[in-house]
Formats: sequence, structure tokens, C-alpha cells
Amino acid sequence: MALSITLTVMVVEIVGGLLSDSLALIADAAHMATDAVGLCMALLAIHFANRPPSGNRTFGYARAEILAALANCVLLLGVGSYVLYEAIQRFITPAGTEGGLTVVFGVVGLFANMISLTLLMRGQKESLNVRGAFLEVAADALGSVAVIISATIILLTGWQAADPIASLIIGVMIVPRTVKLLRETLDVLLEAAPKNVDMAEVRAHILALPGVEDVHDLHAWTITSGMPVLSAHVVVGSDTLDAIGNEKMLHELQGCIGDHFDVEHCTFQLEPGGHAEHEAKLCH
Repeated sequence: MALSITLTVMVVEIVGGLLSDSLALIADAAHMATDAVGLCMALLAIHFANRPPSGNRTFGYARAEILAALANCVLLLGVGSYVLYEAIQRFITPAGTEGGLTVVFGVVGLFANMISLTLLMRGQKESLNVRGAFLEVAADALGSVAVIISATIILLTGWQAADPIASLIIGVMIVPRTVKLLRETLDVLLEAAPKNVDMAEVRAHILALPGVEDVHDLHAWTITSGMPVLSAHVVVGSDTLDAIGNEKMLHELQGCIGDHFDVEHCTFQLEPGGHAEHEAKLCH
């Protein structure tokens, strides 16, 4: 639904920008074009992410949404750079923008963007992919506000510089949110620990379990939004394992992580003391 709205308003704004000679309106339409591409990628990513795992892709295509979010970032930065360039050109070579038409088309764009934001609001809290689409539409909504304000100024005062100034504002608004999303996306691709998982605290919780002597090769990363995983080699005293057994120890480890951290997919390797030295020899 958001994609259909975006494509419709994009065409309307292009027509309006050409009729009124408004760079701000054309800039907003160009941004909506990237929104349409971003929403298409988001839909494709959701489709692929729902495909089941296979022998070669044991996590399926879950990371497709992260790649879509990364592509959205590249698109947003490209559009932001283009809008800034064109705005500077308008300062050098001013154009005669028709304020009245620009206001009308800007209001249409803002109304459509608000509907799309409402549709995407819930999903953006759970998915980087949907958040990328949400941020694009949010930047569009702010861009529409800038278009309306600049066109109103031109209509009331005739000050044509308001149009490229609004374009500069649209370009500048795109960058910070895009950089933030890009940083989160790269963290997933570089397999950084999830933001809500403190690795030092995880280690402390594991070591606090009775019988646990050490923990090493502790890793946590994110496959895709809402899918954090953790693995660790846990050294357990032989007396403890003899008393409670491997299964009970694994239950306690799983419960320890599950109760205190938002990580459901955990893999633990139980080891006797001294086994880490054996692993080090195998690595060499």
C-alpha cells in the first residue's frame, strides 16, 4: 500500500514540479522515486527472508533484509548529494518558481506520506529493512513540509531563493538518519554484538553459574533484525557434570542467557578443564 501511494505521488510531484518549475518539488519527487525503489527492495527482501533454510544456506535468506537496508542507505545518500548539488546550482542560476502550484502539490505529497508512515510505523520497530523504508518516507514528509513553506514564502513575498533553500534543507535532513541506519546495518554485516547485549555482563552471568570454571570463544552477533545468536565454549568442573549431567548444565546455561538477555538461539560447548589448550594446538 505504501509503495502504491509513493508511486502515485511521485508522478504527481514530477508533473507539478515541471509545471511550477520548482526544484524543491522535483527534489521531493526524486526522493520519492528512491522511496519506491527502497520499498520494492524491502518487499523482495521480506519475500526472500521468508524462504526456508537449505543445505547450503542454513539460515535461509534471512540476511536479505540487511542487504536491502544497505542498498537503501546508498540510494538515500545518492539522492541527498544530488539534491544538494542542484540546490547550489539554483543559487547560481535562479529560476522562476510558481508558488501556488507548488503549495498544492506539496500538500498532496505530505498527505500521502503521512498515510504511508502510519502503515509502516509498527514494522519499523522490528526490522532494519522496514526502518530504512520508514526513514525514507519520513524524510519525504519533512521534505513536503519544506516544499510547502518555501512555496508559501515565494507566493507571499516573491523571494525565489526560498526554493533552493528548501532543497538544501531536504538534502541535509536525509543524511543524519541515513548515516545512523548505515551504521546499524554495517554492525550486522560485520557481526558486531547486538546493541542490547553487553558481552562482559553475559560472561559474568555464565561464570556465576555453579560449577563453571571458565568461558572462552564467546561470540554474539545478529543474523537479521530480531534474530540475535550466541555461542560459547564453557569449561565446567568434572564434579559438577558428574553430579547434574550435561543436559541439566545446558538447561541452566540456556536459562541464564534467556532470562537476562534477549537471545534465544544459543549454542554451548561444554568442556573439561585443559581442553582449550587442545583446541589451540588444532588451530596451529
